[in-house]
Amino acid sequence: MQNGSSSMVSEVRVASRDLVRQLGLMNQTVAGTDLSVSAVHAIIEINQTDRLSSKDLSEKLLLEKSTVSRLVKSLIKRGEVCEMRSEHDARVKHLSLTPIGNNTLQFIDRFAEAQVSTALDRLGNDAQAGILKGLQDYSSALQPRMADEMPDRSGAAVTIESGYSAPLIGRVLEMIVSHMNRHYGFGSSFEAKVATELAQFIGRLDSPQNSIWRALRGDEIVGSISIDGENLENGQAHLRWFVVSNTIRGGGVGGALLDAAIEFCDSQGYHECHLWTVKGLDAARSLYERKGFVLAEEYRGDQWGDEVLEQKFVRSVG
Repeated sequence: MQNGSSSMVSEVRVASRDLVRQLGLMNQTVAGTDLSVSAVHAIIEINQTDRLSSKDLSEKLLLEKSTVSRLVKSLIKRGEVCEMRSEHDARVKHLSLTPIGNNTLQFIDRFAEAQVSTALDRLGNDAQAGILKGLQDYSSALQPRMADEMPDRSGAAVTIESGYSAPLIGRVLEMIVSHMNRHYGFGSSFEAKVATELAQFIGRLDSPQNSIWRALRGDEIVGSISIDGENLENGQAHLRWFVVSNTIRGGGVGGALLDAAIEFCDSQGYHECHLWTVKGLDAARSLYERKGFVLAEEYRGDQWGDEVLEQKFVRSVG
């Protein structure tokens, strides 16, 4: 079914409303706590992501910065959350849970696990797998992600184009370094390595095994992704330099870029696509997993300076 029929749309809307009610989201408080839905989600995200700032939390929750600012202040007042200035940028404050917040998180987890387990126990294995896949696919489909054109949060059109166009190297480098420095404090050695390898890759774009895509808002490059078909063994593609500007995160641009890269891999006959990342970038991991990538390896590494937990994800064709 290419477009949803009227009856299907109506039935999905009914099921969605019923799901919201059954989960208790109509109440002012959820998960057996006296907290709002947004507060519960904030506590979960703060626990899952190291060095999370209020700005990062706003992007994860898809809420306005002013709304998240008030939410964080209320959680601090309750003693659930505390702030600590970044060692690398005094202007940035990282959020973490207090002992009270950790106790609240444990209660939320127990409540949610019991709720989900009880529901799944009423279903067979096939139905359970169908529920998981259906929820993942539906969540992904709700995001605006037309590959040719989509609006960012300001309403401006964003297009996806392939190939090199100045100033691609400088802009991609700027976005990647800014993002990783904000989250992990990666400094000059990381910037130098990315700059060198990206420049070398651009020099190999004439090979049909390689390609790069950029997301454009007008003339501004606001995202990019690359497939390097010469960096790994035969039949394996290397997904590299995947980044989306903070100004458009959550608008579906990342999904559109990843779709373009996956389609290229499939058309070129690669039997696997590999990517490397760092633990803690949960929004990106969620997107990878929705697109078929699976965590294959996890190990401690310090090639960027501070020791971090590096992760390798693999997507196999078929």
